[in-house]
Amino acid sequence: MTACAIEPSAPGEEDSAPGAGCTITVDGAYAARLAQQDGSCFPERWTLDGPEPYAVPLPGNQPEEPGTEVQPMGDGRVLIRRLVDGRHHFALLYPTGPGTGELPLGALECPDEPDGGASLRLLPPAPGGRRAYALAVGPRSSTVWLVAGGAFGPERLAVVPGRCSGGVWLDRAGRMLALDRELGGRTKAVVVDLERGGEVSPLLQIAADSDDRLLLADPDSGLILVGSDAPSPGQERLGWGVLGSTLPVRFPESLRVPQCPDCVVTPFAVQPGQVLVPEGCGVALRIDGPLGSWLGAWRPGARRMCHLPAPEGWLAGAGRWTRDGVLLLPYATGEVPCGLAAVWVPWGETGGSGETGEHGGRGGSGDAGPGDPVHDGAAAGASGTPGEPTEPDPPEPAVARPVPLQQAPLARLVTN
Repeated sequence: MTACAIEPSAPGEEDSAPGAGCTITVDGAYAARLAQQDGSCFPERWTLDGPEPYAVPLPGNQPEEPGTEVQPMGDGRVLIRRLVDGRHHFALLYPTGPGTGELPLGALECPDEPDGGASLRLLPPAPGGRRAYALAVGPRSSTVWLVAGGAFGPERLAVVPGRCSGGVWLDRAGRMLALDRELGGRTKAVVVDLERGGEVSPLLQIAADSDDRLLLADPDSGLILVGSDAPSPGQERLGWGVLGSTLPVRFPESLRVPQCPDCVVTPFAVQPGQVLVPEGCGVALRIDGPLGSWLGAWRPGARRMCHLPAPEGWLAGAGRWTRDGVLLLPYATGEVPCGLAAVWVPWGETGGSGETGEHGGRGGSGDAGPGDPVHDGAAAGASGTPGEPTEPDPPEPAVARPVPLQQAPLARLVTN
């Protein structure tokens, strides 16, 4: 299983742009997105676990607003959140022959952000697919709501002091939720136990004066991806660690693209099924640069990043790994309105070319992204300042050395 975080858009991209992305269930069986045709927006459900992927449109009585959120459920229905007259309305959509059935789930009224944006959004799909959650952010506290799967409409589960963002599931039961909490001018990842009255405990504090966010987590291996400015104050770096380990978080140079300093690197999927071997887990990353977007594939044990071209029409930032290490990427083009590209990552090769397989994948092969900005995934090692929590990539495997990170509460196991 891969637990995904909510990430900000790449520069110049609107989160609410129709067709800009999609959301996939934890088991990979269904996906949902807000599609567009003839200038009108409508929900669309994708079925991904059959011989060929296919899409089912779920239009309502009128076109949806661009900011409407949709999320697939484990039974094939689609949760929708609409903002109408200051209230967030939730419903489950399902196909009924030629039409669309709709089961209302209730509504919530939350104050809007000062810039006019809605202060409530859906959290990533929960394990199991039976429940769905939303996060409401207020001036001084944030609230986790159960919005689908409850008995009596939206149910308040937890109130967390501070302004929260992100959202990562840490277990297979859908109980332990990690959020990035801004409190006292700093952002730190915390854990919210949804079965113990919303009990909040610290998860990640790399340095007292650093901003530390949790981006991804995989409960099989314990591998986590974090974003922190501890190694480079004022500039966020990607790092990795292991839940339940006494080792500190690492910030390898191979998770950077120094040849393209303006690039934004965002992890979006971790390979599941690698029990107790986090070093062998594949991590998929979206790389956005001045020339466009492409794929990065990385794993801790490889100490290098493979750069791969994205398939044409990729719903950027969406995808999942199979247990066998195949990266599946949803895409839509004029010729293939619902496609799933299978990408095999050449871990043992130099140059970072990849192959694209079944379901009409259009990625082809190549050494890097648009305009070939990087021809070798191995980043040049950079020497850091004394005590800097960074991990240069030596030419040969080396024993991990201690890194002074002050506190790294990853040794505390998150259990059901």
